[in-house]
Amino acid sequence: MHLVIFVTAKDEAQANSIAERLVADRLIACANIILGVQSIFRWKEKVDRCQEVLLILKAPRRHFSKIIQTIKALHSYEVPEIIALPIISGNKDYLKWMTEVTAK
Repeated sequence: MHLVIFVTAKDEAQANSIAERLVADRLIACANIILGVQSIFRWKEKVDRCQEVLLILKAPRRHFSKIIQTIKALHSYEVPEIIALPIISGNKDYLKWMTEVTAK
């Protein structure tokens, strides 16, 4: 099974650092970085808002625990957003490529 994983980061530099490490370590097949995400959330008993960067990662499920560990090691947030959704279907050639480039 493959996953789409959402991670928010404080800025483009942090997003790039996380994405590059995960790809280099063959934990993910691809990362998309979306700038200018406006986030509104509750943190430490108050409503807060900030500009963030969204990473959309594509990865095999078998690497998810290592992906979490890597993100936590590189991320500046006390509690980084790391949310995974299953890919229930997709282009078979793309899914095959994802498997091949993340083989260890």
